[in-house]
Amino acid sequence: MAPTKQFYAISCINVGVGPGGTTSMLARIAIVDYRGNTIVDTYVAPTMKVTEYRTATTGIEPAHLSSRNAVAFNTVQQHVANIIKGHVLVGHSIWNDLSVLGIPHPAVDTRDVALYQPFRNALRSPNHIVGLQTLSWQLMCRRCQESEQNPLENARAALDLYRSDAVNWEDAIRHGSWPCALPPSTFSRCYI
Repeated sequence: MAPTKQFYAISCINVGVGPGGTTSMLARIAIVDYRGNTIVDTYVAPTMKVTEYRTATTGIEPAHLSSRNAVAFNTVQQHVANIIKGHVLVGHSIWNDLSVLGIPHPAVDTRDVALYQPFRNALRSPNHIVGLQTLSWQLMCRRCQESEQNPLENARAALDLYRSDAVNWEDAIRHGSWPCALPPSTFSRCYI
């Protein structure tokens, strides 16, 4: 298995923009290292008018994104691109994170717990994406996302899921048998 320093886990929290707030825009991002230490945890200043803060699930309020602590999107985007370049990215539905960041990442350098076939098979859901909350509870008896989503908690939960079967996951890859389903084809631009 690759050295632990090569792995980062990521999670993004999004707000809604546009009519009805249905288009996602990055509002907070967290990245942790293989041990779960915080590398990045920041609010992101909006680039468009937010029409739906999704506060009940995101915990994001207007003050979070208008404070001096909210970092400009292009600054966050460049910083994150520099951090993850050349590293393996762990997460849940990573294509959503890469999409709102506007950053592509090599598919071979992703470990997406939402797509990992042994997890899907264990929950008898081989063709469906299982939520992080369900995966964490069913496979690790760990609660997460019980109220507002916290990207640090989400990144650490995805990382712990990965680490729970990392040896088998990496063995499968080493032997040329990619153990994950494909992400939705509409997000193919997120991978290089």
